[in-house]
Amino acid sequence: MASTAQSLPPLRAREDVDALIARLAPDPAWSFAHCTPRETTRLTHGYHRYPAKFIPQLVDRLLDEYLPRASDACVNDPFMGSGTTLVCAVERGYRATGTDVNEVACLIARAKATPLHPQRLQAFLAGWTEEVEAALAGRGPAQAEGEAPAPGPPIPAHERLDYWFPPQQKRDLGVILGAIRRVEDEDLQTFLLCCFSHILKNCSLWAAGSTKPTRSRTKRPAEAWPTFLRHLQRMVRRNAAFWAAVPPKVRAAPHAYVDIRCQDARRQPWPDASADILITSSPYVTSYEYADLHQLTALWLSVVQDLRAFRAKFIGTGSPLVERPLCIRSPLGQATARALWARDERLGLAVGHFFMDMEETFREAWRILKPGARACYVIGNTRLKGVDVLNAQVFAEGLLLAGFSLERVILREIPSKILPQTRDPRTGRFTSPRNAHFHAYPVEYIVVARKGP
Repeated sequence: MASTAQSLPPLRAREDVDALIARLAPDPAWSFAHCTPRETTRLTHGYHRYPAKFIPQLVDRLLDEYLPRASDACVNDPFMGSGTTLVCAVERGYRATGTDVNEVACLIARAKATPLHPQRLQAFLAGWTEEVEAALAGRGPAQAEGEAPAPGPPIPAHERLDYWFPPQQKRDLGVILGAIRRVEDEDLQTFLLCCFSHILKNCSLWAAGSTKPTRSRTKRPAEAWPTFLRHLQRMVRRNAAFWAAVPPKVRAAPHAYVDIRCQDARRQPWPDASADILITSSPYVTSYEYADLHQLTALWLSVVQDLRAFRAKFIGTGSPLVERPLCIRSPLGQATARALWARDERLGLAVGHFFMDMEETFREAWRILKPGARACYVIGNTRLKGVDVLNAQVFAEGLLLAGFSLERVILREIPSKILPQTRDPRTGRFTSPRNAHFHAYPVEYIVVARKGP
């Protein structure tokens, strides 16, 4: 009978890895198919939409299995995205460290992982919303005689905003953003910016339900302020639940438990042997799509003026600013990149760089983890241009080459994962189900490696 999950003596040979993964069948206990959207977006996990966001139940189970009795621990996520791992860690009173090259992701993760005092938040919002409503109605603060008129809303000067936003939505969003920028408390401003970011697609001409930047000719964008208020109230309720869930020590000093850096996972700022576990949903090949999906927020918050430069920061990008020679240690990674290169040179290069960059992150994971600590990577296999891209096997090889022993591999179905699951067979890019001929990630793997024998 096929194995559903393997916990076994440490594996060190590539042949052992291939044999293990070939025997796997999906483990129903790890699919969390019974979980409702309300459960998978509990607490602050529902603050902001985010592609490829893995569910908190997966993180919680890994923490239960590998840190079952810890009263104090440090949990790391080098590809933290919107901060799912960090929120789960903070909820337990653990310290959480995370990095991401995406400034939008860092903003969302900070908002989600920082509990705010509910009564103080409500008191602040009562006055702040009045200020915004007055500004939207053209009633700013009283102007003294001879005083220069108040400046208009802070709308970034970027032609792409005119492409995505009608004039009224653009003006109202500028007023809201201006009011947010005047908030002096950094945590409150981050909370509001997260709300602002979440509503941008609804208030734009971005096609509803599209996972790629597609402009709709028929969509009627939502009004900015009512949309903002509705989501703000949802976030207020979720924050109150998060505040009640975290231990008193976290409420007393939340910043002592969360350290987020907008930084490359290949060069993490944490000391050697400082983390008790690493749990991450690592990037997928052709991950430059993540940059495209966040471009509205990046444009409004002036994170980027050049979208190509924004894409180039992501691991697996197809748009590097600097060409680098490929040096992939994994034999399977080398073979996969060569096979893709023969069909599409640019795609082969992007996938090759993805594997090479991930090998660097594995070495960095080894450095920051304590002896005996686990590194848990959630990753799916796919098929591009007729080539099987076996990410899980390549990751396992890379972890072995970095010095880890392979402790366990789990195959799980992903019914709840927020991830576009269909690809265009010609381009390899995510597309709508009606245009695709197969699913990209109907299942995924959890590769668990241990530092040391």
